[in-house]
Amino acid sequence: MRLATPVKAWTQRFALLFLAGVAVALMLLDKADSVVVERARRAVADAVAPILDAASRPVATFNEMVEQGGQLVSVAAENAELREQNERLRHWETVARRLEAENEALRSTLNLVPDPTLHYVTARVIADQGGAFVRSVLLNAGAREGVEPGQAALTGDGLAGRVAEVGNGTSRVLLVTDMNSRIPILVGDAQDRAMLVGDNTAEPHLRYLEPRVEVKPGDRVMTSGHGGVFPPGLPVGRVTSVDEEGIRVRPFVDWGHMQYLRLVDFELPGILRSFDGSESPGNGR
Repeated sequence: MRLATPVKAWTQRFALLFLAGVAVALMLLDKADSVVVERARRAVADAVAPILDAASRPVATFNEMVEQGGQLVSVAAENAELREQNERLRHWETVARRLEAENEALRSTLNLVPDPTLHYVTARVIADQGGAFVRSVLLNAGAREGVEPGQAALTGDGLAGRVAEVGNGTSRVLLVTDMNSRIPILVGDAQDRAMLVGDNTAEPHLRYLEPRVEVKPGDRVMTSGHGGVFPPGLPVGRVTSVDEEGIRVRPFVDWGHMQYLRLVDFELPGILRSFDGSESPGNGR
């Protein structure tokens, strides 16, 4: 017991001296050439890298297992939702097929003249405004692509306007907001007739409504087909305000994100469309 105490004390003193020496060596090493330090650091990193890689693999494997487990739960929930959607789609497919059969039967019974096959050209907007119109866009398709004056210009949201000018490789579309635009429309569930008149603002107004007609904000507006300018049923917009200043309509088309237009030839007979925005019967007055 008496021998153990001096040995223990000597060991503690030696350890203290050793640690102090290591600290001094590290300080001197830090003051040494940075290139030598960097080389030593890279050598240590290269030597320790396999150990760190081996130590991190179990953690990475565990994290991967947890992530895969979460994905399995998510996939199961998504599969259940997709099955439910599939059942709904099957139901509506059955309804659509039944309505299609009824429609065919009614057309056959009434000897209804079938709608003409639609021909259309999809063109990109390359410039806005300019020309004789304030609210118009220039497209990169013209006569050589089959574009003709009077064709309807549509987006996925609804009616944007109609072709007013046609060049060989370009065409100009008069938008529904231009002051030269006049579109016969139906408004609301009662489908009352009116005229959508552009005034170079974002919201054209309705005119020529009968006094008895009640229009409220939120009513849908669509083309009526009267005058042969557009076919009936094209979505145009929704009523936004009804006040003493008139009835305003916000078009469905998002003008700020309008990049492409579909120019559709509905083959409507008897209408000549001039370049000044007016429509007149093709068989004379």
